[in-house]
Amino acid sequence: MNSIRRFLIVITSLIFTVSVFSQIVKKPNIILIMADDVSWNCFGTYGAEDYKTPNIDALASEGMKFNHCYSTPICTPSRVKIMTGQYNFRNYTHFGYLNPNDKTFAHLLKDAGYKTAIAGKWQLNGLYNKLEGHLDKDRPQKAGFDVSCLWQVTTGKTGENGGERFWSPPLLQNGEFLTKEDNAGKYGPDIMSDFVCDFIEKNKDEHFFVYYPTVLVHSPFVPTPDTIGNQPRSHDANKTPKDQESKKANYVAMVNYLDKIVGKIVAKVEAVGQLDNTIILFTSDNGTASITSRWNGQDIRGAKGRTVDMGTHVPLVTYWKGHTPNGLESDDLIDFTDFYTTFAEASSIELGEDDPFDGRSFLPQLRGQTGAPRDWVFWQYQPYWGKFKGIQFVRNQTYKLYKDGALYNVPNDIHEKHNLISESNNVSVQKAKNSLQKVLDKAPPAPVVEGGRNATERVVYPSWKNLINPND
Repeated sequence: MNSIRRFLIVITSLIFTVSVFSQIVKKPNIILIMADDVSWNCFGTYGAEDYKTPNIDALASEGMKFNHCYSTPICTPSRVKIMTGQYNFRNYTHFGYLNPNDKTFAHLLKDAGYKTAIAGKWQLNGLYNKLEGHLDKDRPQKAGFDVSCLWQVTTGKTGENGGERFWSPPLLQNGEFLTKEDNAGKYGPDIMSDFVCDFIEKNKDEHFFVYYPTVLVHSPFVPTPDTIGNQPRSHDANKTPKDQESKKANYVAMVNYLDKIVGKIVAKVEAVGQLDNTIILFTSDNGTASITSRWNGQDIRGAKGRTVDMGTHVPLVTYWKGHTPNGLESDDLIDFTDFYTTFAEASSIELGEDDPFDGRSFLPQLRGQTGAPRDWVFWQYQPYWGKFKGIQFVRNQTYKLYKDGALYNVPNDIHEKHNLISESNNVSVQKAKNSLQKVLDKAPPAPVVEGGRNATERVVYPSWKNLINPND
């Protein structure tokens, strides 16, 4: 009898061990939602006063909120950076372009057995410079995505078959072009989020990865389905009103509708029974456009395109039911290069020689652990768009140092009006300067060419040394 009891105990223990092990090694689904042109100060969980974002706020209260996530100040450099996990000095050459030879996080996860989808804004074929293959409608699939529903793949906002992204938008869905007439009366974000939800439903029993770079809340600032009322829902509705009050009202409505879509996607994940096995992340590609918003008792004007906090500081809210600590706020620094590395660790993928090394995983923080937080975030900003000159800068939670020596205490000087370079007697200032300067000293030369889409000199340093882990 004792031997039978011992046998049953051993079997029970083995079953428990296998069950626990299977839960540990089970690869989570990953959903990355990236908004367009909206900064941290437009979300309730970060102190916004003009907007209603209950779904994103709920993700923060039930999951985690990072207070120091940073993008580049304009869209394409951020998108290339987050998708490839590389600093812009390695591979960024043109606005509106992702080099088709680059490995993306979709390649990484697809090779690991994930079903992959992308919906929203593409704008990465090289249309603005008519680069080789810019009319290739299969470019999203070649970037690692099994399925896609995208705006601006082979057509721009103007020209034949071109058009805006909101009302009656032209879209490319899995290689099939849907004209403005095909989508007449429909709202682009609804089409795209429906596509995401359908993908989740179809792949609920598979490992899946969704990258949803939304078209909200980029200009034109137009009514949403919740505010358009009886107005015509034709393509002509895609026009920003001239008066500032209506413009701001539309922008607020767009942020609120973005939040509604986030809630819709979370609800779908829950409906298919995958909420406890799905990492959901919400961020934005850069700061808000020229919209003034009330935040923590003060007015903050958006600074998209500029290197100040309002152009580079973006939200990062994460939720992984049963894994992320409820309501935890983290002051750890997060760079857009870190997402690739985090996804690899979450999926138990060992990075190889063809993978980037600029990022640092924040998966431990998502599990409530200390991890290995960054000491700094680095930028090389030359978008090859507009009149920008090449700029490099680096910061920690408090101080920001530019290549030209300008130094700012950002929390106390959000508009960067008071250069601290002359405060040689301030011990904390000089300590920060010396520490951040070491990062700039290790970086490659900043681009000295004038910006603009027709710039002839586009120098990259793909093999430049590892900055964050110099011993690797």
